[in-house]
Amino acid sequence: MKEPIVKSINITKSFPGTIALDQFCFELFPGEVHCLIGENGAGKSTFIKILSGVYSPDSGEIIIDKKRYDNLSTQLARGMGIHTVYQDDVLVPHISVAENIYLGSKDMRKRFFMNYQTVYKNAETLARHYGIDLNVKELYENLNPADQQFTKILKTLAQSPKILVLDEPTQVFNVFETDLILNIVKKVSSTGTGVVYIAHDLDEIIKVARRITVLRDGRKVAVYDGGINELESSLLAKDMVGRPVELFYKKKKHNIGDTVLEVKNLKLGSTSKPIDFSVRKGEILGMAGLKGSGRSAIARAIFGAIDRYSGQVLYEGNNITPKNPIEAVRHGLAYLTEDKKADGLFLSMPVDQNITIVGLSSIHRSLIKMKRERDIAGNFISRMKIKTTDPGQEVQYLSGGNQQKVVIAKWLFRDANILIVDEPTHGIDVNAKTEVYELFTELAAEGKSIIMISSEMPEIISMSDRVIVIRKCEVSSELSGDEITEHNILAGYLGGTN
Repeated sequence: MKEPIVKSINITKSFPGTIALDQFCFELFPGEVHCLIGENGAGKSTFIKILSGVYSPDSGEIIIDKKRYDNLSTQLARGMGIHTVYQDDVLVPHISVAENIYLGSKDMRKRFFMNYQTVYKNAETLARHYGIDLNVKELYENLNPADQQFTKILKTLAQSPKILVLDEPTQVFNVFETDLILNIVKKVSSTGTGVVYIAHDLDEIIKVARRITVLRDGRKVAVYDGGINELESSLLAKDMVGRPVELFYKKKKHNIGDTVLEVKNLKLGSTSKPIDFSVRKGEILGMAGLKGSGRSAIARAIFGAIDRYSGQVLYEGNNITPKNPIEAVRHGLAYLTEDKKADGLFLSMPVDQNITIVGLSSIHRSLIKMKRERDIAGNFISRMKIKTTDPGQEVQYLSGGNQQKVVIAKWLFRDANILIVDEPTHGIDVNAKTEVYELFTELAAEGKSIIMISSEMPEIISMSDRVIVIRKCEVSSELSGDEITEHNILAGYLGGTN
């Protein structure tokens, strides 16, 4: 029988106010894809940071190649072949993809200088080997989030890891790119590399896992070894949350009013085709499209975050076309960006200040009343079930799902009437997704209008009152009622009509 390449025994780790891991045991064998699943805050990221040497455990030990360690440093972990791709990794923005992939590699140097010819050639070969279409000479900062993620993964694979740790690797990908990542994981594991894989999409996990460990509140509650393809997502979801949950949200119906927002003759460039659509009061308008389709660019143009070639934005019949995001906010628009950590939060600031920061004038015009600010934030924390030890806790210490809830709370405090939400549940576990869906449904019932950009087909289908499909920066098709099906949305992706 093979020996595990990694084994953790009774790992415990605490942070102020919470036990992140409680007597956690784990094994990884050569060539195995071992998936860790659990709600946000269950302890998954804490464990991989201990395995990667970022955190030291309070107690317990790690066995690697039969050697026992009380803790690992990052240098020691990398030296033993443990390489991790984190959710929030950021590479060097002002250099190329290829340079980022091989930055620090001694093999890519000619005396004291980087051998660029070799770097570009090897990067192209590496990308082709894994089926990734990427311009390796492009600057990293010019890439979209999906290609930045591909770059981070290639950088890790270039180091020939013995143990590959992937934390939410498909968070910014559409379904086709996700399948590519799953194939890469299978290819890497077939060479003997052990893979620790963290994700929230249960169907995705079932496709790639050799074994599944479920974490809840820092404890291991279940391990599935064998028969993975026959597992039901509902069973895993029940393990994760400790009770049955609905994987596919059933949105309650409510009355939808008259048109409140109109986008007319919007063109992103001189050669672009005009974009026209409307949103009604209390409506959730789904905006579907593949990566690079232009859906996020359209949202940013509406919000005044990027320049438009032409077009108008009308609110209740009045032209409010924002020149910049400040004007958009004044007119009652809010935009929850895809990269919420970079664009939606002040990570080193506390939860309460992140919630109230866009509406400080409503608290006090000249002097912020701290108690009132704390009370207001407390109401949103309670309403949205934000898990935090204290309203004064820094946002950076919240789980990814709770950070997203803080962003939503911020715009609700501002009392925005039109919410543009870009991938609102990426990185959120199944239970937190349901909470966000319920919140959106409540807001729509109250008369708020929501434009929801999403790559998740079940989300678009179950939440949308109407769907517009974006292809090549234009509206490819519009669907409503029974027309909102996977077949019709995919037809819109490919340029067909319903």
